Amino acid sequence: MIRELRQEAELRAACGDDDLVMWTAQGLSGGARAWALGEAVVAGSREVSRRDRLAVWGDASSAVGLVRHALAELGPRFRPFGELELMREVTAKLDDVQESGRFSWMSLPAYGGDPVAGVGWLADADAEVSALLARDAPESYAVPGAPGVRRWAGLREGGVLAAVAADAWSAPTVGLLAGVATRASFRGRGLAERVCRWVSAQLVAAHGRAALMVDDDNAAALAVYERIGYRRRPVMAAHVGRNS
Repeated sequence: MIRELRQEAELRAACGDDDLVMWTAQGLSGGARAWALGEAVVAGSREVSRRDRLAVWGDASSAVGLVRHALAELGPRFRPFGELELMREVTAKLDDVQESGRFSWMSLPAYGGDPVAGVGWLADADAEVSALLARDAPESYAVPGAPGVRRWAGLREGGVLAAVAADAWSAPTVGLLAGVATRASFRGRGLAERVCRWVSAQLVAAHGRAALMVDDDNAAALAVYERIGYRRRPVMAAHVGRNS
């Protein structure tokens, strides 16, 4: 029988504290909902990293029924996503749910690196950050002022904002690193890695762990995150309908 999980502690126990599920659930606040069936769990939140997302976890046979139930409750705008092999099985059994794309979810359970100098949270710098992103990272999901984008960290070289990253859409027990960008003229100096290390340490300290999403073809970013200590999981996102 499908049961709704109304407390974060219930959700944590049901999914084994899986970081992708706990992040998507956003503390079960703001209208977020979650359900369990057998050895499977789904959790959905609106406008988390600019999508209405439905995290899928656990046994595929139970997950199929949960995804169907959650979409009926939450609406077809929600996009199921989870580990690649699980989502392959789920989408194969749901005719109206189609693959949207594949990427990697990376998580950092602890930060053990050395302190990073020269990086800090930025104040009154939204215009500078916006200009850097528009010019050098126009596809960034995180932008100043967007709902859920909490704060920006940066590093300056010669007074110029050279690299940035955001604390965005963080959940109570999972901080999310997003909006990583380097000014084109400063690339190749390891500045983005320094900012990512600093923000990762801050997120782990505040939330207990950190996570991020990255395109699988971004080899340079993957290498940076793996050096910091992030662990990679291939994931698949899906959508309802053939033309979404």
